[in-house]
Amino acid sequence: MKVYQSNEIKNISLLGSSGAGKTTLVEAMLFESGVIKRRGSVAAQNTVSDYFPVEKEYGYSVFSTIIQTEWLEKKLNFIDCPGSDDFIGGVVTSLNVTDTCLILLNTQYGVEVGTNNHYRYTEKFNKPVIFVANQLDHEKADFDKTLEQLKENFGSKVVQVQYPISVGPQFNAIVDVLKMKMYRWKPEGGVPEVLEIPDSEINKAQDLHNALVEAAAEHDEDLMEKFFDQGSLTEDEMRLGIKKGMLHRDMFPVFCVSAGKDMCVRRLMEFVGNVAPSVSTTKKPQTADGKEVSPDLDGPTSIYVFKTSVEPHIGEVSYFKVMSGKVKEGNDLVNIDRGSKERLSQIFSVAGQIRTKVDELVAGDIGATVKLKDTRTGNTLNVKGCDYDFKEIKYPEPKYRRAIRAVSESDEEKLSEILTRMHEEDPTWVIEQSKELKQTILYGQGEFHLRTLKWRVEHNDKIPIEYKEPKIPYRETITKNARADYRHKKQSGGSGQFGEVHMIIEPYYDGMPAPETFRFGGQEFKISNRDSQTIDLEWGGKLVLINSIVGGSIDARFIPAIMKGIMDRMEQGPLTGSYARDVRVIVYDGKMHPVDSNEISFRLAGRNAFAQAFKEAGPKLLEPIYDVVVQTPSDRLGDVMSDLQGRRAVIMGMESEKGYEKLSAKMPLKELGSYSTTMSSLTGGRASFSMKFASYELVPMDIQDKLLKEYEASKKEED
Repeated sequence: MKVYQSNEIKNISLLGSSGAGKTTLVEAMLFESGVIKRRGSVAAQNTVSDYFPVEKEYGYSVFSTIIQTEWLEKKLNFIDCPGSDDFIGGVVTSLNVTDTCLILLNTQYGVEVGTNNHYRYTEKFNKPVIFVANQLDHEKADFDKTLEQLKENFGSKVVQVQYPISVGPQFNAIVDVLKMKMYRWKPEGGVPEVLEIPDSEINKAQDLHNALVEAAAEHDEDLMEKFFDQGSLTEDEMRLGIKKGMLHRDMFPVFCVSAGKDMCVRRLMEFVGNVAPSVSTTKKPQTADGKEVSPDLDGPTSIYVFKTSVEPHIGEVSYFKVMSGKVKEGNDLVNIDRGSKERLSQIFSVAGQIRTKVDELVAGDIGATVKLKDTRTGNTLNVKGCDYDFKEIKYPEPKYRRAIRAVSESDEEKLSEILTRMHEEDPTWVIEQSKELKQTILYGQGEFHLRTLKWRVEHNDKIPIEYKEPKIPYRETITKNARADYRHKKQSGGSGQFGEVHMIIEPYYDGMPAPETFRFGGQEFKISNRDSQTIDLEWGGKLVLINSIVGGSIDARFIPAIMKGIMDRMEQGPLTGSYARDVRVIVYDGKMHPVDSNEISFRLAGRNAFAQAFKEAGPKLLEPIYDVVVQTPSDRLGDVMSDLQGRRAVIMGMESEKGYEKLSAKMPLKELGSYSTTMSSLTGGRASFSMKFASYELVPMDIQDKLLKEYEASKKEED
């Protein structure tokens, strides 16, 4: 493969819902460009793109796959992204390193939830979009309805470049209103006949051509002036106008293909090669400190590792984009994130599992290398003296969680290593070793996402694992003031132990004024604030300790020990053993012994006094509440709302978005455990949702009582 320059390189994300036909389109493009001699199929499990065993097993894409090919003296770097929302990480990764997006639509279904989800990400990353209507040969294909939905969802920016003469099993021809020609294929597809537009279609084609010319002219003053003067533009001028419109997301061209029959694939590739923005014309990437970096061939060598995978018979493969300069086989680079040195012993141009050794890649190109020693996804490697450091990719919040463990305890350490490796391959698999819950918690984007991980661990690594419903990280707090005192006294020959602590506790909130007096049982306690400590608890909330000791009843040197004792109980609340939070403690009196008092004595006295006071202070459980946003088809709104209300969700708002309803709600984490699966079942997989931690709120009394009984029962079993 020749070395392509930055203005000859096009980086394109292939997006769209599951079943839109992205992997099939990749096969057709690779076949047309001569990379493969025979097209594979998803059904036959022999595609270039879906080559991992788990993808063959389930019949859908799990990982984004880099596909590189040459067409019309251009290098086209496609990244085939998974369609399922469970594997959205692949889409986010891809959009960080590509410049244009092809969004495929299955014309049986038109604009789906996945279409909208992927479009929103292109909006977030400000990427040009080309819509591709696929599967026009299917008996249920409906191009007109698909086009109508595109315009309804994405507005007047949607502009036709092509339309089919007919759809269904008889599909074999399209009219291209940019070239003003008809393309017709034989049953085997491939190279078409290029014909004049028949009389029966000329009026429709001319109308669409005029609309395309006008749309192209809108984005360039010179073109607009020429359009007004001459009433038309040349094909090259239209391409220029379309490119400018795409760059500003003011124009979304629509193309037609039948990827399965290899029809119109060549023409799509031609358009991408000629019109899609190249690396040198798109927005410059920024480093973490906001510095713009031009894809300059003469700049310092810098590469960004955006994806890591462990692949059959090879091991670890690192995929990178050349951000600046040129990278060559044998280059020694410095990992700016980790401070280590790396040698690129080999570099490859890749097409799925097909890897071709190359000597050099230039700024803007995408490649791969193997067996880097100390480089992870999101790291930047630079030539010595270069300080570029590109941002790590930000992924969506997880939506599904399960406790994971190896069936055999002896496999736990190995499982931990495997999970760390798999997080590198897919950063949306997040692993937490929870000291609080005493569980390993695996987070992901949905049930399928975690099921895929389980399959890989059990089939590839041969370690049986099991999932359990994870515990909920409840919090404990108090709702009223309470007072307690405790004397710790122990004498066992020699020096003994003695410490006595009197304290008051109260609920705490930020900005709360310092206390002056308390009244308990008709007795008034005046507070003298000699010293105050505020601890921001690592699990959320605060603990405030006020030293109100007067007259030296407890020496100041024992206050830290009392604080340690209080923290002991804060880490294991008396209700359910959960972390406690938002408490203010006033130590106002006590006693000590000149010989027997020591730190351990006051630690134990402080811990027990706090535990007694906590139980008298109206203790309550708090539960984590999440902000949940659901997008559902309008016809499933009633079912979705009923299910939400059954999960103790509070609906905060609702708005319509062109055939879909967007619901905002607050929902307890306890009720979100199986929500992903239930929502998919209720809506036929047509809805999606996101969730983000919001706050801790009081648990309803009936649920608190139930939780307390469960905790007491579990403690008895342990005893």
